[in-house]
Amino acid sequence: MTQEDQMVAEIEALGVKLGDAKASITNRFIGQERVVDLTLTALLCGGHGLLIGLPGLGKTRLVETLSTVMGLDSSRVQFTPDLMPADILGSEVLDTDADGTRSFRFIEGPVFCQLLMADEINRASPRTQSALLQAMQEKTVTVAGQDRSLGVPFHVLATQNPIEQEGTYPLPEAQLDRFLVQIDVNYPDRATERDILIATTGETEAQASEVFTADELLAAQTLLRRMPVGDSVVEMILDLVRAFRPEEEGVSAQVRETVAWGPGPRAAQALMLTVRARALLQGRLAPSAEDVIDMARPVLSHRMALNFAARARGDSLQGLIDDTARSMTGSKAAA
Repeated sequence: MTQEDQMVAEIEALGVKLGDAKASITNRFIGQERVVDLTLTALLCGGHGLLIGLPGLGKTRLVETLSTVMGLDSSRVQFTPDLMPADILGSEVLDTDADGTRSFRFIEGPVFCQLLMADEINRASPRTQSALLQAMQEKTVTVAGQDRSLGVPFHVLATQNPIEQEGTYPLPEAQLDRFLVQIDVNYPDRATERDILIATTGETEAQASEVFTADELLAAQTLLRRMPVGDSVVEMILDLVRAFRPEEEGVSAQVRETVAWGPGPRAAQALMLTVRARALLQGRLAPSAEDVIDMARPVLSHRMALNFAARARGDSLQGLIDDTARSMTGSKAAA
């Protein structure tokens, strides 16, 4: 068997396993297929996800189910204004031995896990929010001058309430950029909500089962990075990211007049990874232009912003991303 044939077999086997994982997740998290796909995408790419939605839409339930299905050691932190960095990272305490000798001992915080749920992350102060920056990017934390490695793999799934903003601290752009994707959790449709009512108010509830182990997830992340990406898809990713930088030469007048700041190179890196994950989840061997269009909004919407005039007019950032991505595809097809 050639290396190419072996990779094809591995990708196909992973696709089947991902199908089993999705089926197990939907036993407890009913409907919302798009949300499930995007959270799995974040894990497959080795990244972090920002779940934005109103309370009661199942965000916590989803993260709990993911930790079970993906075989990950998980922790949950409820972010509050009085939460301190040491409450997340851990701290040193002074111990006294039986002979009277004193020494410092480090007590690990909840960040020392494989899947961290940061619930209502925007309720904590900027000082506490920044404690996660090093952890999310470098998978290590520095406490008392000593670097300490986190769990392997390590993922953060943070939740945020988009409506109730009183007493909250908006995430800084540098931290938003650390999230691979923004996942919008919307109301379920009527049929899905009916299924939720029946499934969750009876005597027993369906349970999720483990499909992956941590080592298998790491192997999947490695395989994803080996997936080929065609030159046309690479060029489309570059064109799309650069098309939203208002200072870039040749951008549209609409972008120049409405966008305050555009996405950086990390956005292109995220697109390169997420289009592969989308292809994997759909059982395909390589990503296409359609994958770039589909992943544009979750990858770019938290990495750019409209200027004041555009917000005052009520312009939609998501609409701008969708229109630009589709028009770019149309122009390439015409050429």
